[in-house]
Amino acid sequence: MRKYELITEHLCCFLDDEVRKTGIQNVVLGLSGGIDSAVVALLAQRVFGERLLCVMMPSHYSSQSSLDDAKELCSKFGLRSVTASIEGMLKAYEEQNHDMDNLRRGNLSARLRMATVFDISAKERALVLGTSNKSELMLGYGTLYGDLASALNPIGDLYKSEVYELAEYLGVTEAIIHKAPSADLWHGQSDEADLGYSYAELDAVLKLYVEERLSKDEIIAQGHSKEMLEMIMERIYRNQFKRKMPLIAKLTSRTINHDFNYPRDIRL
Repeated sequence: MRKYELITEHLCCFLDDEVRKTGIQNVVLGLSGGIDSAVVALLAQRVFGERLLCVMMPSHYSSQSSLDDAKELCSKFGLRSVTASIEGMLKAYEEQNHDMDNLRRGNLSARLRMATVFDISAKERALVLGTSNKSELMLGYGTLYGDLASALNPIGDLYKSEVYELAEYLGVTEAIIHKAPSADLWHGQSDEADLGYSYAELDAVLKLYVEERLSKDEIIAQGHSKEMLEMIMERIYRNQFKRKMPLIAKLTSRTINHDFNYPRDIRL
């Protein structure tokens, strides 16, 4: 576990340094009852203690077990938390839009949750911490301006399989570690069912393609599924826009994100 001891130390330093640079003292995150937000919560608690606020945001599609698991984590580690249901807002919109499919419903749920977290962050004068892992970011498995929105993301360079290992090191509760990944965006929703493969299968290929930069033929020669590899490659490139700031059309000599580029934490 020496690897995850070092990773934990590095990520805690990252959180401490980057939050202090902003002059803000507090942080907030959405706690879903899933493994990603649990890991971020425990990392943040090491740095911020009572200055961390975890927000649980159930809807009528959330499983009771997810809420129970989030509460168990808070109880075990003494995490400061509040519950802010999005059920009323989501139902009100659904009543006006009877043709909503699961994709729209899921995207809206993710955006309502993030709108809620950012509103609470304004109340608490806190920065919002992200909880998307590298597997999700590479595959575009997230909602723009929903769960992908944050000020800082400490786990965005950890694959999902690595998040599980870090969770074990941090002592995340067993119920969270062993549950099937789901964002509870609609009844019966499953992350791995949506993607068509397990995270273990996806991560094995993602690491070869992204980290080792092997060719398609080299990866297939190692016995990996051609269909899965093609799906991964297609998703990586199709969803590149989700990993970038909004593109601004250039009209002047100094355009934001083109040639008006300063460090994020620049000061006069």
